[in-house]
Amino acid sequence: MDNSAFEMHEERAQNSLSMRKMSTLFRMEKKQQWSLVSVFLVCLLACIITTTIGVLILSLVYNSQPHLHFQHGSEELAPHTMSPNIQKAVDPKFKFLNHLPKSKVFEFSGGAIQWARYRNNVKDYLNDEEAAFGTSLNSQKSQMTLGTLRIKSKGLRAPHWHFNANEHGYLVQGTAWIGVVDDGGEVATTYNVTAGQVIFFPRNTLHWIKNVGDEDCFFLLFFSTHDELQTLDVDDVFFSTPEDIASRSLKPEGGINFIRKFNKQKEDQGVNLPPNLEELVMNASYAQSPDSLVWRYFFDLKGSKEYKFPGGVIQKAQYWKNSSELSSNEKIFSEFLNQHQNTLALSTLRIYNNGLRQPHFHFNANEMGYVLSGCGQVGIITTQSTIEFNINIGDVIFFPVGTQHYIKNTCDEDLLFILAFSTGDQLQTLDMDDYLQATSDHILAQLFFRKQSEFEKIPKFKEDQAINLP
Repeated sequence: MDNSAFEMHEERAQNSLSMRKMSTLFRMEKKQQWSLVSVFLVCLLACIITTTIGVLILSLVYNSQPHLHFQHGSEELAPHTMSPNIQKAVDPKFKFLNHLPKSKVFEFSGGAIQWARYRNNVKDYLNDEEAAFGTSLNSQKSQMTLGTLRIKSKGLRAPHWHFNANEHGYLVQGTAWIGVVDDGGEVATTYNVTAGQVIFFPRNTLHWIKNVGDEDCFFLLFFSTHDELQTLDVDDVFFSTPEDIASRSLKPEGGINFIRKFNKQKEDQGVNLPPNLEELVMNASYAQSPDSLVWRYFFDLKGSKEYKFPGGVIQKAQYWKNSSELSSNEKIFSEFLNQHQNTLALSTLRIYNNGLRQPHFHFNANEMGYVLSGCGQVGIITTQSTIEFNINIGDVIFFPVGTQHYIKNTCDEDLLFILAFSTGDQLQTLDMDDYLQATSDHILAQLFFRKQSEFEKIPKFKEDQAINLP
């Protein structure tokens, strides 16, 4: 007999089982959906993190590169690296030429300074041409920086020293009194210089320059560094020193109250000339130290031996391995120069009208020159091309070591240079006529596709033709 109650219970049981199965399937589907969402979110988060890291790396790489921001009136050029800008936009001659008279003049109460130099901050260059020259000095490791120093009558280049360079100076005009403080301060060497003479200050040696004439002093200064020159003046050191430290060190009468009477001037006193100088200085003495001390820091270039050629004259202030032709005082300078690292050799080069300093190069030095008078044409032979440009008074030229170059006088008057070479040893130079004469004729015949006998037409001169005159 059928049991309807039992059947109803069984039906309810089956329905309950079905509901549980459906619930289980729903949970499984839901779980699967959440798993897919989780995978998507994880992938999205990974993409965001990767993109962020990539952007940060690119930003760091970009910011680590040097950028140029040259000001031209109110306009600022977009950032760009220096090398591509120089190669694309600037005439290649500006790697070797600086129009110094057009550069910024740093004015002081007692005079002025101008620079042909490398600068760490590219914003300090006036234009792309200056930047090209400064970058060339630095990239070629020239070991040279040039500055002009003009000191008014009674003006003073404040006592100072240079952290990273020896200094070599040539006095173009005027009369100056020089002071150099030796190691330990036991000896202060003082001496007078006039136009045409050379001064030398080793790195980290305190020195000063005082104009003791009626006209302006004008110096050409060469420094043995291709980096930013680092200089510290005595007044800046004094005012940077805490009062109690200065008082304890100097022990002046009145102690710290004496130190507090000094006031730092608003205007830079690098080249100093107080308006009330006559009230401040009552007894000025310009003593001359013994020659044995003076000639370590001084060389009479205008009075030294002249090396004469058909087209001009050279005089040299340098170290000589063979000092037999030097005077006793010149030997002091030569030997002292060689005792210091990274010193320079200086010389004057005079080229007569229509004269030519023939193509040549230097084995062991970069060369930097300043045009004192006249005008001319310079040629530089690089691996890519020959670069020629004109030069005039005040222009600065630069020839990297091993680079063949020549200089022609294109004026009626003499072309006169002051030259500096980045070596503390004797300068080594090779002229074109010398190396062609020294090369075997049969080698030249094979090289130039000319008969060997034709090279006999190149004469060998008894007189050195370094400065040639047709």
